Amino acid sequence: MSHFALTVIGRDHPGIVAQVTETLYRLGCNIADSSCTILGGQFAMILIISHPQYDSLESFGEAFDSLEESGLSVFVRVLQPGGEASPQLHGEFCLISVYGSDKPGIVYPVVKELGDRQINITDLNTKLVGPPERPVYVMMIEAILPPNISLEQLTEVMAELKAKLQVDISVRDITPVEL
Repeated sequence: MSHFALTVIGRDHPGIVAQVTETLYRLGCNIADSSCTILGGQFAMILIISHPQYDSLESFGEAFDSLEESGLSVFVRVLQPGGEASPQLHGEFCLISVYGSDKPGIVYPVVKELGDRQINITDLNTKLVGPPERPVYVMMIEAILPPNISLEQLTEVMAELKAKLQVDISVRDITPVEL
């Protein structure tokens, strides 16, 4: 069965998720995985979908035209075989929180340190919070530590960045719960 990545972006308003999922339901698609968020004033979602009979982009025909007509931008991409499968993520899960005055140059130094250490970022979110005259930049990163990096070692690296960037950075363990 072929799998597809469906990306939808548009001005945020209530009902977008219902509109998109209704379209997929009426098509007979299965949603294997999804992520939705608001970026600025834009709503963005990406879904991994499948259909028992669709094997190409052309299979969808004009199925997403009504979404486009409502002001959403819709992009579909065929995934390579195996691209739909959840990866087997091994290692210690952690949450890295960054808070500071909004300014350019916060994200890159933090994620570079993680990348240099082969720390896999599984989720990254940033937001501005607080009043417009004193916005606070918030970044939350979920990551998986490789076996050769301990939580304590990462905490030391982040402490150096904390001083350099003049932001607050904390690292904590988030052990997943098995059901």
